[in-house]
Amino acid sequence: MTDTPPIPNNSRPANQRGAARLAAVQALYQMDVGRQTLEDTLAQFSAFHLGRELEGEQYLPADADFFGQIVRGVTKNQLEIDPAIDKALADDWPMERIDSTLRAILRAAAFELLRRRDIPARVVITEYVDVARAFFEEDASGMVNAALDSIARTAGVDLEKKS
Repeated sequence: MTDTPPIPNNSRPANQRGAARLAAVQALYQMDVGRQTLEDTLAQFSAFHLGRELEGEQYLPADADFFGQIVRGVTKNQLEIDPAIDKALADDWPMERIDSTLRAILRAAAFELLRRRDIPARVVITEYVDVARAFFEEDASGMVNAALDSIARTAGVDLEKKS
């Protein structure tokens, strides 16, 4: 297994927050698989990934502050986030058993759902389902959608609020 962050299968235009979410998922993956520290990962992404070309792949311009908020927030709140994700997953698929990229997607999204109540839950869910679609087939994006919907409902997040 490599500790290089995964690159999505498709290149769909994204806004700066969407690009920050994608970069945050890649950074969280790198921290999980490569066992990099938070500060090393943030420094590396700021220097080499956000809005730059790397290994022939063009990274979209991203909201660097929002990127940092997500990655730091997941790290700081992981003891709350991981149990919420585990509870939302099927009993026979505990969090440790899912793919590292899916784990990163779920952690970033769960952070936003649980800690960023200023961002509409539907926006968060839609954005991270799109991230899942960039890396995986339909089954994975459906699982991400169901898990995030469950996390939001369990946390009492208003799923009808548009913006």
